[in-house]
Amino acid sequence: MLPYLLLLLGFAILLYGGKILVDGATAIAVKLGMSAGLIGLTIVAFGTSAPELLVSVNAALKGNGDISIGNVVGSNIANIGMVLGISGVFYPILIKKSVLRFDFPATVIITLLFFALSYNGVIAFWEGLLLFISFILLNWYLFKSSNKASRDENVETEEEIESVKDYSWFVATALLLGGIFGLYLGSELLVDNAVIISRRFGVSERVIGVTVIAIGTSLPELITSIMAALAKRTDMAIGNILGSNMMNILSIIGITAIIKPIPVSPEFIQEDYLWMIGFTIILFPLMRTRMKISGVEGLILFAGYIAYMIYVL
Repeated sequence: MLPYLLLLLGFAILLYGGKILVDGATAIAVKLGMSAGLIGLTIVAFGTSAPELLVSVNAALKGNGDISIGNVVGSNIANIGMVLGISGVFYPILIKKSVLRFDFPATVIITLLFFALSYNGVIAFWEGLLLFISFILLNWYLFKSSNKASRDENVETEEEIESVKDYSWFVATALLLGGIFGLYLGSELLVDNAVIISRRFGVSERVIGVTVIAIGTSLPELITSIMAALAKRTDMAIGNILGSNMMNILSIIGITAIIKPIPVSPEFIQEDYLWMIGFTIILFPLMRTRMKISGVEGLILFAGYIAYMIYVL
């Protein structure tokens, strides 16, 4: 019973640690005079990926590479099948032309690059470096493009700024350090107890990675997307999800492989990567139809995700 409680505690600490890390870093950035656009593209974007990053790095350092890969592959599948699927059921997700012009093609290219780099069974230091350099270049491009974006796209970041702008330097620094410690502690509890549970049930670390850990680290995106759907503000949902999937590969896999090369099990290449590519590609006809993901199309995505879960388990 204890490993299950510690696993849940790890999730809670991990997610809360990511939240206070963003609050502290945002407060510091405001005091340093950073713009809402830059804060959104750097601190807030990094903060939402920080739980996955800490889990993947921690798992790789402990020799649990399947959890590192499974966390990212499973999260990318969950973002499309579970998060977009459930959000589309609540309220149609509107598709901007910019998503079809840039976000979707870039996501496909990065996903296929991830597959290609993994095909030889390991993501080495230089391959991680390639991914991380691509991450920097992509963020540079997005920042340059954001200067032309409408003010509406910074609404959520401005709300985040408004809630922390009056924090003192002491409070902001304490939150930042507390968030870092929380991410470390949460990732330790999560990885260690996930391994214990997987061995107890005789399932592989790969399965634990693409199911329990991936779903857990995707919860912030799910909650945020459902809240946006209930508020009928879904026009940014698809861009945020595709952006998250790109960043998961480029930053999380990139940084983890730089720290320690990540072995990739054949099962990932033969099964999970193909599901990830399939979920990504099927988005195009769903998005192109009437430029929205309707309730029916959301159900299709979610049904596909349930099918994947049944297949894996």
